[in-house]
Amino acid sequence: MTDQVSNPSSLFVGEGVTFTGSIYAPGLASINGTVQGEIKVSDLQIGPKGNVAGTIEAKVIDVHGILSDNIICHEHILIHRSGNVTGQLDYADIEIERGGQFKGKMVQHPPGETKSNKDSVNS
Repeated sequence: MTDQVSNPSSLFVGEGVTFTGSIYAPGLASINGTVQGEIKVSDLQIGPKGNVAGTIEAKVIDVHGILSDNIICHEHILIHRSGNVTGQLDYADIEIERGGQFKGKMVQHPPGETKSNKDSVNS
């Protein structure tokens, strides 16, 4: 993970950091702080202390912390045993570890055919 975070097209939000607004990153966004707003990235990693809410769009999402509101995942979402996801989830493929939590509405689509297909992250 350290090599990915050092990539210039990646973003890291550390523990204790709070951000409100819009984020666009063509690479990885690793969040272990609090983010509220619109996030559009290729890969989203939410650490155990991460809390992300808003309109979220990514190819791949990896959740150890909290993710909520309107989520679009074009390829694969993994909710780890410590992960908690709530809201509207539009996804292609999902994996939930034992202990991981989801509450809300799920809509599954074939890869590449999610509802915001025309605006998908293409990195």
